[in-house]
Amino acid sequence: MKVNKTDGVTSVFRATIIVILYVGQKLQENLTMICYFSAWALQVEHLHSRGKTKLVGEFHWINILGVTFQTSWFLNESNNQKRLDIMRKVNRSFAIRKPNEIMRLILFFFVGGFVGLIIGLSLPTLSITKLNLPDSLLHLSCIQVKYTDSKEDTSSQDQSLNNPSKIWVPTNPRGAERLPHGIVNAESDLYLRRLWGIPSEDLTFKPKYLVTFTVGYEQKKNIDAAVKKFSENFTILLFHYDGRTTEWDEFEWSKRAIHVSVHKQTKWWYAKRFLHPDIVAPYDYIFMWDEDLGVEHFNAEEYLKLVRKHDLEISQPALEPTKATKGVCWNMTMRRNDSEVHKEAQEKPGKCKYPLLPPCAAFVEIMAPVFSRHAWRCVWHMIQNEFVHGWGLDFAFRKCVEPAHKKIGVVDAQWIVHQGIPSLGNQGEAQTGKTPWRAVKERCGMEWRMFQGRLTNAEKGYYKSKGIDFSNLIVHN
Repeated sequence: MKVNKTDGVTSVFRATIIVILYVGQKLQENLTMICYFSAWALQVEHLHSRGKTKLVGEFHWINILGVTFQTSWFLNESNNQKRLDIMRKVNRSFAIRKPNEIMRLILFFFVGGFVGLIIGLSLPTLSITKLNLPDSLLHLSCIQVKYTDSKEDTSSQDQSLNNPSKIWVPTNPRGAERLPHGIVNAESDLYLRRLWGIPSEDLTFKPKYLVTFTVGYEQKKNIDAAVKKFSENFTILLFHYDGRTTEWDEFEWSKRAIHVSVHKQTKWWYAKRFLHPDIVAPYDYIFMWDEDLGVEHFNAEEYLKLVRKHDLEISQPALEPTKATKGVCWNMTMRRNDSEVHKEAQEKPGKCKYPLLPPCAAFVEIMAPVFSRHAWRCVWHMIQNEFVHGWGLDFAFRKCVEPAHKKIGVVDAQWIVHQGIPSLGNQGEAQTGKTPWRAVKERCGMEWRMFQGRLTNAEKGYYKSKGIDFSNLIVHN
């Protein structure tokens, strides 16, 4: 006998019905009242569990009601007229009973209910097809197997349990439960493969890291210089916002790079759609860089040595201030001459309410972040699908590592220069008297405010569901 967990009250009603029918069959009397009470119990059961009813066997309560009235005494083929007469009289049967008969019926009903209660609590879900009831009591051929659970995956799982030939692996990725685990490939990569030969011999070398640049052809010299700072250990991925891709073939490295082209999109738009964690899973670190970075004093392999040494999950190269950029936006990302890596900084009064939170700690900017595989899996899920500029993400990266003020840092020994070329603004469109650049900047600020609001509301909702007072927590800065 198969026993599944289900609603206790629902099970009590089922067991009550079965016991009443069985005892009634033995007594061979008052069966009209038994059926009346059974039908009533089924209706109460249905009202109680509407929307979540899952009857064992499995069959709908309407089918049980049909079984209830299919006893050998009540459905005798030779007594059709008598059966119709009884059905017409069932609702007024109490009025014609003698008092002692009524008391006997009441006692009988409650005894059956009590026994049903005991059975229902002992066996929360009982298949009527598994019980050894007499054939004269129930016409089992009329019982239909139905699945009333609205969730398709639960139904499929039950089918597989009832039919061993059906495959169901709940630990597989969602939607792939019907596949044997050995055939499931949940992750992929960006390795380039040939169109001939043995697949296992395609790759003589697998890059360990990924670097992406969001580029326009006008910055080809910058990108050429940057790519040369990355060894063959890196897969090179270019996101083209201007639609120009074939022109890059003048560089030898471009022929082994991956090119994705969509007009007027940003790196965060690309990242959400092309850098799913299951796609970039083979890479230990993911560099997501802008196109306007000077890399004269940068070496990627040396950079990663320092990242590992200082146990950084999210990082960036330090920024060297220049006259062109009028310094840097945040002291946290400014290069220091006396350290390899720093994880905290001092800001102007009023900018850091909490010294271990952004922008004084647990903070890197979005122009040149570097993520470990583990951190990127979290960050990717935090990127909002319709937000393209990524403003505000840098203040929220800390949500993805713990403790953030130790796992996020800036590498001083390998630094870059932010040239501040406004190429992205040129991809915008003028809006009612506003220049394209101004319209893009306003969108950036709007996305930041919206993202901050969503994050705060999400945190409030979570803590409220846990019964925790959000106002007493430092969860958002």
